Amino acid sequence: MGFSGGELLIVLAIILLLFGGSKLPSLAKGLGQSIKEFKKAAKDDEPAPPPKVEAKKPDGGAPGTN
Repeated sequence: MGFSGGELLIVLAIILLLFGGSKLPSLAKGLGQSIKEFKKAAKDDEPAPPPKVEAKKPDGGAPGTN
C-alpha cells in the first residue's frame, strides 16, 4: 500500500506548514545521519565468520611415540 503522487504532495505541504522552510534542511540532515548510524550499527552487529580450522597432517612417525 503506497502513496500516490497527490497524496505525497499533500503530506509534504502539511510538513512544510508545520515546520517551516528554514527547519526542513536541518531535519533532513538529522534524518540522514540517523539512517547512516543505523546502517553502521546493523553492519557491526553481523556475526563474524567462524575462523578456518586447518586439519593437522599426520607426522608419519611410529605409533605411540610422542
